[in-house]
Amino acid sequence: MLEQILETKRKEIETLILPPQNDVKRISFISALTHSKRKPALIAEVKKASPSKGVIRPNFEPVTIAKAYEQAGAAAISVLTDQRYFQGHRDYLIQIKQAVQVPILRKDFIIERKQIEESVRIGADAILLIGEALEAKKLYELYEEAYEKGLECLVEVHERDTLEQILSVFTPKIIGVNNRNLKTFETSLHTTKEMAQLLPKESLFVSESGISSYKDIQTVREYGADAVLVGESLMKKENVMLAVRELFGEVNGIVGTS
Repeated sequence: MLEQILETKRKEIETLILPPQNDVKRISFISALTHSKRKPALIAEVKKASPSKGVIRPNFEPVTIAKAYEQAGAAAISVLTDQRYFQGHRDYLIQIKQAVQVPILRKDFIIERKQIEESVRIGADAILLIGEALEAKKLYELYEEAYEKGLECLVEVHERDTLEQILSVFTPKIIGVNNRNLKTFETSLHTTKEMAQLLPKESLFVSESGISSYKDIQTVREYGADAVLVGESLMKKENVMLAVRELFGEVNGIVGTS
């Protein structure tokens, strides 16, 4: 599936028209995660659909969802901009950036420099770079380009080999461990446990995917995660503010960490 998505993305980039520059104030993604009152910090995702699950949230109002996330105390918001497989759109990010005061992560399959310029113009504060989608040297080139243009990067990995290849080239400031195998789309929090032992201490550690309960939050925190990226489990709940509080054990008599 990943290679299919990347092939589609390469074709899209050939005809990509850059939008006009949106005049926005950039907010530090890593600073927001580091100084979050919740531990681990929450990156809450705005996502309508996925290749494996189809439509997750039929009643999809991206700005309303993002504002609810902010009110619920999310440290940052992730916005899917891939249209073909996730039914996202870059306009969602533009609209959300104008409506909230927390940093915005652009979640997409970024494989070329032109997409970095696009990310700058639509107002992203940070972008996702997927280790399994890029050779380590190419990923580093895009990483450097992004930082030069004022964007921060969440470098995501799933496999040990991918992480080792990246670390042989450079040490990312933020590393995300994707608990979802992008080839099979199966998820396991054990991936976070295994990869945690290999991560540089100076990198901020984000656990991504497969997190749907307070128990899961406790588990990945024990594994060393500084932050979590959660989308599907929140998107399935009608009241996303309540869903965030439930996720962190702040309702139903459970006292969570906040």
